[in-house]
Amino acid sequence: MSIAQMSQDRRQEMSAAAMRTYPNIVRDWQLKEREAAMLLGVPEATWRRWKQSPERARLDSNQMERMSLILGIYKALQILLPRSDAADSWLRRPNRHPLFSGQAPLARLRSGLVSDLYVVRQYLDESRGAGHA
Repeated sequence: MSIAQMSQDRRQEMSAAAMRTYPNIVRDWQLKEREAAMLLGVPEATWRRWKQSPERARLDSNQMERMSLILGIYKALQILLPRSDAADSWLRRPNRHPLFSGQAPLARLRSGLVSDLYVVRQYLDESRGAGHA
């Protein structure tokens, strides 16, 4: 079933669960409010409202896709870099891979484009198979 076909109740449950989890990722990655909102593709006021009341969050299909990619990035980092401090700081460390041009991966994610979330997620998934990050 695609996100678009999902029932309203199921979408609400998934939105609330995602918004109970996302603030922990934001904290671990030490994201600013505007960065957290931008990665999720929402205005800061919406992010703050959802953070305060996760059960009221109603993520649309774009935001659900973003959340899926963010959760995948977080999980991949935890697998690749089992020390929490190393996994959590990876987004902020300069990276020589051509995808990042010597910048921190977070610099690429600051574009706000879902495609950049996808690229980082794909890079990490490939790294898990090849054993380098």
